[in-house]
Amino acid sequence: MATRDTITRRTKTAVVGACLLATCLSADAVAADRQVSIEGLKQGLDTVWVLLAAFLVFFMQAGFGMVEAGFIRAKNTCNILTKNFLDFCMASLGFFLVGYGFMFGASNGLLGLEGWCLMGLESKVNGLPLYAFWLFQAAFCGAAATIVAGGMAERMKFVGYLAYSFIISALVYPIVGHWIWGGGWLSKMGFADFAGSAVVHTVGGFAALVGTSVLGPREGKYGVDGKPNVLAGHSIPLASLGVFILWFGWFGFNAGSTLGVTDGSTIARVALNTNLAAALGGIAAMVTVWKRFGKPDLSMAMNGALAGLVAITAPCAFVEPWAAIVIGAVGGYVVVRGVELLDRLRIDDPVGAVPVHGVCGVWGTLSVGIFGREALGLANDGLVYGGNPTQLGIQMVGSFAVVIFVVVSMGIIFKVIDMAVGLRVSREEELRGLDIGEHGMEAYGGFQIFSTS
Repeated sequence: MATRDTITRRTKTAVVGACLLATCLSADAVAADRQVSIEGLKQGLDTVWVLLAAFLVFFMQAGFGMVEAGFIRAKNTCNILTKNFLDFCMASLGFFLVGYGFMFGASNGLLGLEGWCLMGLESKVNGLPLYAFWLFQAAFCGAAATIVAGGMAERMKFVGYLAYSFIISALVYPIVGHWIWGGGWLSKMGFADFAGSAVVHTVGGFAALVGTSVLGPREGKYGVDGKPNVLAGHSIPLASLGVFILWFGWFGFNAGSTLGVTDGSTIARVALNTNLAAALGGIAAMVTVWKRFGKPDLSMAMNGALAGLVAITAPCAFVEPWAAIVIGAVGGYVVVRGVELLDRLRIDDPVGAVPVHGVCGVWGTLSVGIFGREALGLANDGLVYGGNPTQLGIQMVGSFAVVIFVVVSMGIIFKVIDMAVGLRVSREEELRGLDIGEHGMEAYGGFQIFSTS
């Protein structure tokens, strides 16, 4: 029989063992809870970051509005601001109803086929709540739509513009977005567009090219000899404010496309590259126009900064800072020559939407294949790293496909809208100003000036 001491020792051993087991289980539970807490904190931080970026991109609507209002004449200011305001309204509706589904629904390679009104989708996308991801993408959609307002300013019917705005947001933009960001055929090729030089700016820029070509030039823009006349914008200070707002918002546009904070290194590189490209774009455009025309034109320098921002949008995460300087400077030069080319072709673009967003959007997309680095997340090194043309070839195919699709689809859409409700206002209404004719109001009460220019 066991003695009392033996029983006591066994009892103590059992108690100690139970305590150790309980401690181990408690430690495992604490570790598990800590892991859950860390994951929850990470998701919360990423969500806040993406929503903050979405708010910055939304604020860019104000920037577009100020730039476009400043670069056109006073008699059309209310009209252009109304179009900018309704752009985001129509984009939000169209992107919610069907656009998001076309862009991010289950892919057949060409477009998504589910997710109408966000129904039937997973609650998380890329580790983010669905609604946060949707809002960020909707802000991008609104930016693409509003680019066109400037190119078609001062002579387009408001009702026709509303129809255009809904269709591009619900159909055209989401299809291109699906090819590149939604798992479509271009993404499977290795096509890279980090924040939207192709998806947003090439789409908006070439839609503007089609629209302004269909509309024809403003009254008085070209003389009988074919030479362009200057129809000066009414407020350079307003346009300057708009450019600063856009520059500020672009940090959310590009850096927010990381869709997460991680260790912060990618965000920092993207923000630095964004700023350098904008700065060099402004400098290069100013130097170019100064050399060609004898004066440092502020409006052209501002468009140069925007050109640099557009150009760096695709490669911002894949390139080193020195490459961002080159990309921005080339964008600034290209935008000046692009404006000259449009005038020679008698294509009237009042704010420079086509060279800034269309031409520099293509340049930015191609620059990924020239300056991008595999070590920074690209599928292949760019041309300057070893002379490999693979990534540049992929970028060229993607850019060509986007341009062709936008030109053809928007050509059809604008023609249909023209036949249905008309695109252009009457000559009398254009001369009087669209503020009075379309909206019955004035941007500057008591200062309405009737002119034939």
